[in-house]
Amino acid sequence: MALVNNCETRVGKTYSFIPAWRDPMNRIKVCMSGVSGWVGKAMAPVITDSQDMELVGAVSRSYAGKSLSEITGRKGHNLMISGSIEEALRIQTDVMIDYTSADAVKSNILTAIRHGVHCVVGSSGLTDSDYEEIDAAARKNKVGVVAAGNFALSAALLLHFATVAARYMPSWEIIDYASGEKPDAPSGTARELAYRLSKVGKPHFDVAPDRIIGPRESRGATLNGNQVHSIRLPGHIIGSEVSFGKPDERLVLKYDGGSGAGPYIEGTFLAVRKVQDLVGLTRGLDMLLDL
Repeated sequence: MALVNNCETRVGKTYSFIPAWRDPMNRIKVCMSGVSGWVGKAMAPVITDSQDMELVGAVSRSYAGKSLSEITGRKGHNLMISGSIEEALRIQTDVMIDYTSADAVKSNILTAIRHGVHCVVGSSGLTDSDYEEIDAAARKNKVGVVAAGNFALSAALLLHFATVAARYMPSWEIIDYASGEKPDAPSGTARELAYRLSKVGKPHFDVAPDRIIGPRESRGATLNGNQVHSIRLPGHIIGSEVSFGKPDERLVLKYDGGSGAGPYIEGTFLAVRKVQDLVGLTRGLDMLLDL
């Protein structure tokens, strides 16, 4: 049977889609990188309970050599935790999920790609140049990568609605909220917003940020032509806001994340189930939704 690849343009790039002729009884073999983290710790038991996924690998440098049950607290979780991606991927793996840190995520993705493993990336800290390198590597190895600054469906909707609003509201700025303990700024969600809005156009400024009277830093950081203001305070968890303005009109789109990892799990699993049908990088969960 001849398989014909379909193509679709997403944010200025062409992505190849490979029809999935997989046996529906075969579960997706998943490696969870960052299994001891806030999202990973909640996600691992859900993967093991899933009807269509199987957790075959788990990575955590701080728990290397221990069993998964020491993280989940559930009996029967006897999978041994690896200290590196290289070690974990010695077992046949279809998809690697990465929820690690800014200093580890890029290396983890490129390692998985070299092994021919598809990737779903929820870690923040990647730059546009990092994404270009990842996209090139994924295409070379014919695997898919889905990366999102935030896998909550509500955050994906914010991203979509913001790009729609930017077509009609000429001026906007991004506000990025997180706890005081978050070391990277802007957050992955804010970076994704800035990248996507830059594809719509550049915001209008009555007074350009580099022409203000006063400290340049007071106008925030310029990212892809957008002004981004990162707030890091106790009491905040994570959130993103895009504030639009035009004469006598204001529009504010805001996403706030709660204290649970459930919303990120739902969106991540959606990506896990679709990434094997992609080649190259797809940025943003909204790209997988019927919007």
